[in-house]
Amino acid sequence: DCLGTPIVYSPVKADLTGNIKKIRAVYDSNPTKFKTLQNILEVEKEMHGSAWPKTGATLALMWLKRGLKFMLVLLQSISDGERDEEHPNLIRVNAMKAYEIALKKYHGWMLQKLFTGSVYALPYKSDLLKALEKGKEVKEEESIEKIHQFLSRVTPILDAIYEMYTKMNAELSYKA
Repeated sequence: DCLGTPIVYSPVKADLTGNIKKIRAVYDSNPTKFKTLQNILEVEKEMHGSAWPKTGATLALMWLKRGLKFMLVLLQSISDGERDEEHPNLIRVNAMKAYEIALKKYHGWMLQKLFTGSVYALPYKSDLLKALEKGKEVKEEESIEKIHQFLSRVTPILDAIYEMYTKMNAELSYKA
């Protein structure tokens, strides 16, 4: 909801939410068996054989982690002060950096063009920060500090998920 224009970004939100629901459904089916994300991947690897990791919660988590990486790189770029000097309140530079790092190599030509066009519908940085503060008026420096704190907690978790995918040879490189 922080990214502005619902019509442009609602498919992204739906995709992230759908991936979370798929992972949650597997967990909820047997919380004892699926205590951790790694447990889910290990069981699905055994269950699905040669179809793994192209199926189930394993695939959902793969796309979820990529989407989360996009968001973390975007926030990191904003909090690092990276910006278009001519338009400092726009976050296109930050979004393009995040896209290049987190998603572009997994998208075909059409999705790449769609993303490039969609950055023009992104909110202003000031509106994004206000949305992250749930509408409260907060100084930009305070918002940036909260983003730093958030990133310091979440980045190691996401890094661990990426490492788990690498160790389990679960990463797929096909293009969507």
